[in-house]
Amino acid sequence: MVHRPNPTDRRDPRTGVLLLQCPDAPGIVAAVAGFIADHGGNIVDAQQHTDRSSNQFFQRLVIELDNLDVAAEDLATAFGPVADDLNMSVEFHESDRPLRVAILTSRQEHCLVDLLHRYRAGELPMEPVLVASNHPDAAELTSWFEVPFHHLPIGDAGRSIQEAQLEEHLVAADTDLVVLARYMQVLSPEFCERWAGRCINIHHSFLPAFAGSDPYRQAHARGVKVIGATAHYVTAELDAGPIIAQGVGRVSHRDTVEDFVRRGRELEVAVLASAVAAHLEHRVIIAGDRTIVFS
Repeated sequence: MVHRPNPTDRRDPRTGVLLLQCPDAPGIVAAVAGFIADHGGNIVDAQQHTDRSSNQFFQRLVIELDNLDVAAEDLATAFGPVADDLNMSVEFHESDRPLRVAILTSRQEHCLVDLLHRYRAGELPMEPVLVASNHPDAAELTSWFEVPFHHLPIGDAGRSIQEAQLEEHLVAADTDLVVLARYMQVLSPEFCERWAGRCINIHHSFLPAFAGSDPYRQAHARGVKVIGATAHYVTAELDAGPIIAQGVGRVSHRDTVEDFVRRGRELEVAVLASAVAAHLEHRVIIAGDRTIVFS
């Protein structure tokens, strides 16, 4: 009897992602590809971009790891001499390790619900480790998704004490990424610095226009014809971090402020999910005040 392999027994090759950034120069692609080939790797996806204004080269590579002659955790170290020659910054991530994500929220739950639903549906490759809020409203919802919930009110002790408690939970959960899902508290510069490049916010306007409070009322008063939402990395300067994703929707003079809010919420959930997915899939390189987001 001839044995026919069962297709369901096949295992997809293990892969990893290299994110590279360096000054542009001839021979970069050849040097990187040569290193990977010399060590038994196979490039299954490659995207690159050269920014002429800054003379910077950016590349994202997906590499099969099974036949490498170095352990995955040692790949970045082995790549060190090539990176040094090219003055290159390097990030390496194993594709099959989902990032551990903490979600912060306040009273508006639409972004939180969307993220947890997408996770449950298998659309976001993450492990939600906690939800924290300065209000208790999301406790029941979070429990339904079987994610730990922490109610951290500001209270008389003040914002600094509450933020210290929050960070204790983040560290204890070994958090990789913090997502502000309409978390309506300003984080301290020290917190923003410690979580730089690992904290994403959704802002309910098309930044940099109409920043600050009540942007839909500002937009309505100005008679705008499009509204938007912006997902960006958090920095100490409020609503000014590198932008990851944006979305817009058309409105008209017939729409009320309430119409703006409703349509804005629809944009917020889509834009935040897009930005979080890009980070989870290691498709983002931060370049100063900008981002390079590969498809």
